[in-house]
Amino acid sequence: MFPTARRIAAFVSLLAASTALAAPAAPNLSSKPASPATIAAQKAAAAALPAEDGRDGEFAAHGFLGTREDPVIRNKDGKPVWNMAAYDFVSGDAPATVNPSLWREMTNLNRHGLFQVAEGIWQVRGFDLSNMTVIRGATGWILVDPLTTRETAAAALELVNQKLGARPVSAVIYSHSHADHFGGARGVVSEEEVKAGKVAIIAPDRFMEETSSESVMAGGAMSRRANYQFGAGLTPGPQGQMGGGIGMAVSGGEITLIAPTDTITHTGETRTVDGVPLEFQIVSGSEAPSELNVYIVPQKVFLSAEMSTCSLHNVLTPRGAKVRDAHAWAGFLDEALRLYGSRSDADISSHCWPIFGQDRVAHMLASQRDNYRYLHDQTVRLMNRGETPVEIAEQLRQPPALSADWFNHGYYGTYSHNSKAVYQFYLGWYDANPANLNPLPPAERAKKAVAAMGGTRKVITLARKAMAAGDYRWASDLLNQAVFADPADKQARAMLADSYEQQGYQAESAIWRNQFLTAARELRQGYAGTFATGSADMIAAVPTRLLLDSAATRFDPAKLAGRTMAINIVMPERKEVAGIELTGTTMLARMEAIPSPAATITGPRQLVLGLLFMKMPLDRLEAVGLKIDGDRTALQAWLDAIDPMPAGFNIIEP
Repeated sequence: MFPTARRIAAFVSLLAASTALAAPAAPNLSSKPASPATIAAQKAAAAALPAEDGRDGEFAAHGFLGTREDPVIRNKDGKPVWNMAAYDFVSGDAPATVNPSLWREMTNLNRHGLFQVAEGIWQVRGFDLSNMTVIRGATGWILVDPLTTRETAAAALELVNQKLGARPVSAVIYSHSHADHFGGARGVVSEEEVKAGKVAIIAPDRFMEETSSESVMAGGAMSRRANYQFGAGLTPGPQGQMGGGIGMAVSGGEITLIAPTDTITHTGETRTVDGVPLEFQIVSGSEAPSELNVYIVPQKVFLSAEMSTCSLHNVLTPRGAKVRDAHAWAGFLDEALRLYGSRSDADISSHCWPIFGQDRVAHMLASQRDNYRYLHDQTVRLMNRGETPVEIAEQLRQPPALSADWFNHGYYGTYSHNSKAVYQFYLGWYDANPANLNPLPPAERAKKAVAAMGGTRKVITLARKAMAAGDYRWASDLLNQAVFADPADKQARAMLADSYEQQGYQAESAIWRNQFLTAARELRQGYAGTFATGSADMIAAVPTRLLLDSAATRFDPAKLAGRTMAINIVMPERKEVAGIELTGTTMLARMEAIPSPAATITGPRQLVLGLLFMKMPLDRLEAVGLKIDGDRTALQAWLDAIDPMPAGFNIIEP
């Protein structure tokens, strides 16, 4: 019997209704409260914390002289680049969405203003991720680490002059090659003052080379990853960004750089800077590949730049850097203990708050030494037994004797991440299992894994059970496969975000929290841009050879189809000539002319940088003074083979 039109209509209506009932509800993309499993984890974490003696709070508040009336620091266009009031919510007991140990850390970090450390020594803290140390010289201020950006450094110096009386800056000391310790240089001095000999710029050996390597050579990838590490897109709050573990956040202003005029090469080297005798300890290879500490002799104050702070540091920072030597790091701490422990009344650093009292200074240096040495030795012991990085990270735990000191806790670095870094330092990324020697790329592996598990719906069902049990690590593992297999799956993305969020809430490390919560944010809202670790000013300060080597990392030889040629670059105002040899596979730079070049570029280095880094058109640069001789077509072909400066890229999806 054929169905009637009425029966067909009824069947279609029933089918539509059943389909609507079966369709999954739209995923909830909002931030979630702490789950019961997270609440239980926070209670357990609180119960395991050391006894509170209030000493850190006293040290953090010691010597406070005042702060800015306006908590917002703005750039020249009026745009806010720093807000010291952003963390005013940090008060009282920890909410369930913040690890109680991290909450305590932030209550001590969340102090901003000018603080006196000793007679003639002050610090500006809370104006950036880092601290600026101020030493009174005979004629002016000696500044150690002028923060990250021009704007915050200028505001810090303004506060110093307001509270202590206006004086010129007589010297600037860069403790190491990371931007948060030199980026504000032009906010406190001008290059003209430096060139005229009015201001000395002191830095450790190989400072410019290492700054270039980190901030210029690898700047593209590092900027994107730093967005995760510091939670640049997160709003501070109980369910958002909770600082950087050793400071609050990275300011959003202009990073600048003025090249050093004086270099420190070895431990024990001394300088009398504007009448103040200083002694230096070289600790390159600890927190940075070029780093020094400063002993301020008259006041018996040891400035341990970033070798020792209020937290376990990173042996390998998540944003990316050269892996650090934990064995050498412990050795430098032991050397500092022997050289300065018995003659230091205070230990200050370029992050966090000071330690006062000779006994306490010596104890901190010894305890942090043991912390890094334990991490190193026990990782190597397990490594030599055949344990893999993941296996070592899972079983290595901080001894109670070390965790009893708050400053050994992992608010920045963690035992898990650092043990893998120690393994990498010695053996690299490969764990010797051939299954990991040539694995499938993530997206292809994810598709096969999801299919093997029975499809996306089955994976989501398994992940939902893991979430209900509070097993967020396993849920993230499952859902990460689902998202890489199908990035458009809204339900998988939403659940993965939820699993990351709960892990972020539970993290003692501020930067682990930032990474989890940034991933959750991007899964829910998409990628919203990144901040840069470099700047035009910083690029301008880097030696030409290093900049050309950096440009070579963006050269794509396939675009020249194996063509060979030479290009000369003449920069008259610097009395520099560079020769570029294109071998068919590589771009090699030499600081000398190459005979018979295909073309020669002549002009100020600023225009050459516009050509190579800003990818500005040739004719536009010629109109303002760049001169081209030779084969213009060959020159353009080379320029076209250089990729633009890298922008953002996906992290939590293919």
